[in-house]
Amino acid sequence: MPEDHDWEAYKVPPTRTPVSERTTSVPNPVNFFQSAFSYVFDAPVTFVRDWIERWQTKNKFYYYHQKFRRVPDLSQCLDGDYLCYYEAEAQWRRDRMVDQEIVEIVRERTAACKQREGPNQFQNCAKEMELLAQVTKAYQDRYGDLGYHGNARTCLMKQKHRMMEERKAAQ
Repeated sequence: MPEDHDWEAYKVPPTRTPVSERTTSVPNPVNFFQSAFSYVFDAPVTFVRDWIERWQTKNKFYYYHQKFRRVPDLSQCLDGDYLCYYEAEAQWRRDRMVDQEIVEIVRERTAACKQREGPNQFQNCAKEMELLAQVTKAYQDRYGDLGYHGNARTCLMKQKHRMMEERKAAQ
């Protein structure tokens, strides 16, 4: 809508409300309190807010995901290096959360495909179901049977035992 209206084309009807005329010379106290509030409370707050907004537009800060550097695995830590143990444990927990999200995303995609395809879901969503089976098997192989209180050390021991069993089965 244009800002400059053609007042001749769009005439405003006259108002029917009569203009009140002041019969007293005493100022209205409401106007006094409104202006006092404006100068005492509103003006400083508005000034500070405008200053903060100017500062923020000058110094843009972009929010991205926090990036952690990869730390050595628990098997690469030296004996008694407790800081390395702690970092490896934190890295393992982050990896576990990422793997949980991957499984959840693949599960949601499979459910969406099944919902979308309806009765033809077995032939049209075969790739998604196969991917879900692979992802859940990999997650189960790595983190299964660890429980809620699983940690990097028990996961490493589970991986070691699985590798030993695979070697015995291969021989």
